[in-house]
Amino acid sequence: MSASITSAEANIYTVSRLNNEARFILEDTFPYVFVEGEISNFSAPHSGHWYFCLKDAAAQVRCCLFKGHQRKLGFTPKDGAHVLIRAKVSLYENRGEFQLIAEHMEERGEGKLRKAYELLKKKLEAAGLFAEAHKKALPPFPTRIGVVTSATGAAIKDILTVLKRRHPAIPVIIYASLVQGATAAPSIVNAIQTANRRKECDVLIVGRGGGSLEDLWPFNEEMVANAIYQSDIPIISAVGHEVDFTIADFVADLRAPTPSAAAELVAPDKADLLQRLMRSNQILNRFINQKLANRKQQIGWVQKHLLQQHPKRRLQEKMQRLDFCELALVQSQQRLIQNRFAALQVLESKLQQQLPIHRIAKLENQLNLLRQRLNNVIAIKLANLETRLANTAVKLDTLSPLATLQRGFSIVSKNGQIIRNSKEVMQGDRVKIQLFEGLLHCIVE
Repeated sequence: MSASITSAEANIYTVSRLNNEARFILEDTFPYVFVEGEISNFSAPHSGHWYFCLKDAAAQVRCCLFKGHQRKLGFTPKDGAHVLIRAKVSLYENRGEFQLIAEHMEERGEGKLRKAYELLKKKLEAAGLFAEAHKKALPPFPTRIGVVTSATGAAIKDILTVLKRRHPAIPVIIYASLVQGATAAPSIVNAIQTANRRKECDVLIVGRGGGSLEDLWPFNEEMVANAIYQSDIPIISAVGHEVDFTIADFVADLRAPTPSAAAELVAPDKADLLQRLMRSNQILNRFINQKLANRKQQIGWVQKHLLQQHPKRRLQEKMQRLDFCELALVQSQQRLIQNRFAALQVLESKLQQQLPIHRIAKLENQLNLLRQRLNNVIAIKLANLETRLANTAVKLDTLSPLATLQRGFSIVSKNGQIIRNSKEVMQGDRVKIQLFEGLLHCIVE
């Protein structure tokens, strides 16, 4: 027994030796390894070195990254970050702890995507893709609604359900697209460009249901952002849940927290429209009734004014005035006649008192004498005038051209001028010959 122990003592390891040899064995066996996991217990002491654990669901391993390798990373790791490290497998001899000495680290999964997301967001914001000046207004009453999403996903079902409830009369055009995976971004771009090329709708919903950052990543691609920015059709971005923000949300004309909310925003509520229509109808009816009442009142005033100015009314007034004037005239005539009759009676009474019968008889004799003398003078005067008239008629008949024509003479005229000499006409002239009875038109030969 003692001999066995004595021979074994020659192979006894000290702790330092054992750890040292174990370290060499590990480093020779695993020159470099790539390990992926989640960071925990991260610490950065004043020395500048980083110490942390890398774990997965079942195990963890201690790691360190020395100061000289940190400047190449471009980011500072933190607890919960998912990273991939390139490291040497080693052993920390002082504590006998297995560890990885990292020389390079890069973000993996959501951490890497989050960094790319922030970089692209800053780039596009600087380029003006998020500016409010480029945002297009949504149509208040769209005639057709386009949807860019998966034709079989939950998002399209939610959108169609909401649109059917709010306004089933609006047609919906689905531009089927992939919404997850490496080829989803080109598929989304193609769907947006197809909608713009066809011009079938006047508003477009682009989105999908919820998921992880990796699931939603196609909506963070630069090509999708450019396609949304270049779209002539107003676009509502409806990606994921309310807490999910993608690049598409910032570029789109409007961001909806969910696909269902996008449908609520884009489609006017049927019940609300009917209520607004009823209110408008009531306002319109009140307006029309008020207008009709005003017009009716105006017509009443016009009719009243027209009746006052109507020719018949004015004629009646004139006729009435004429009746008054006629009555006044008759009364005035009656008063005048009465006055004259009274004056005549007074004069007759005075005349009866004087009785100038003798003077009247004398004046009647003188009047008869003067009448006889006047008749004699008139008879003599008429006889003298008749004699003078007869003599004058005889002279006139003697001097009349008609008497000359009656004796067989005629009057020759040319152009209204009487011809007294044959030299006054030439061969071919037209002349008129006035006879006692009739007129001759002749040509001089």
